[in-house]
Amino acid sequence: MLAISLFALGLRIFPRCSARSLVTVKTLLFKSPVSVVLLDIEGTTTPIDFVYSVLFPYARARVQSFLAEHISDEATQDDIAGFRHEHAEDLKQKSEPPPLRDQSEKTLIESITAYVHWLMDQDRKSTPLKSLQGRIWEAGYYSGELQAQVFDDVPRAIRRLREQQKEICIYSSGSVLAQKLLFAHTEAGDLTSLIRDYFDTNVGAKRDAASYQRIAQSLACAPSEIVFISDVVAELDAARSAEFQTLLCERPGNHAQPASSHNVIRTLDELFS
Repeated sequence: MLAISLFALGLRIFPRCSARSLVTVKTLLFKSPVSVVLLDIEGTTTPIDFVYSVLFPYARARVQSFLAEHISDEATQDDIAGFRHEHAEDLKQKSEPPPLRDQSEKTLIESITAYVHWLMDQDRKSTPLKSLQGRIWEAGYYSGELQAQVFDDVPRAIRRLREQQKEICIYSSGSVLAQKLLFAHTEAGDLTSLIRDYFDTNVGAKRDAASYQRIAQSLACAPSEIVFISDVVAELDAARSAEFQTLLCERPGNHAQPASSHNVIRTLDELFS
């Protein structure tokens, strides 16, 4: 196998983001030097089973009680406004969502709960849904009921990348709050000090090339200096369209993906020789 070294470019036109240091890789994973590693969560840093068997059921079981307890909070009111907007769009699309009723606070909470469950059943990447879930998980992490799982290779790979002056960022459909909570409460400890920035659906959908353009602009970085690692080919296709470099992460339990030209890794250890 051919091993190569990726050398520093130090691009002055992007002062916050320059391709310094080197990474030795086992195969020709990168077309040019990389300064930012943008990581997906589900199926990349974290087992899918943890998301679907632990996090989602935990939030689902607590939606109604959380809404009742926090109905007057500004964040909850923002989420409810978001749900009303999405519900109206669902009606326009004839998606047959459960009805929203607001004859009283009790009926509103019950109908929002039913709609949230319906969105979860659709696996909808809904911004207000992800916001609500994140705040429910926040309570779970702080109470000690939840502890996040990451693959064994993730903490050591992130530390090695930081030692080589690579920036680590996260892009997930889960809210930024949920992302920070996950990496702050892993079985390997708090990893948030190693992560520069987080992006969620407020920057755009993960299958939209414009989302990746916005991320590059936010990081003040040339798109070609960013590698996006995900378990979903459609997301990688969008990132590539924005001139990002890409790697497909294949983990046990991940969903099958169509054939693609994205280079494949099975652990983040494969970034190194």
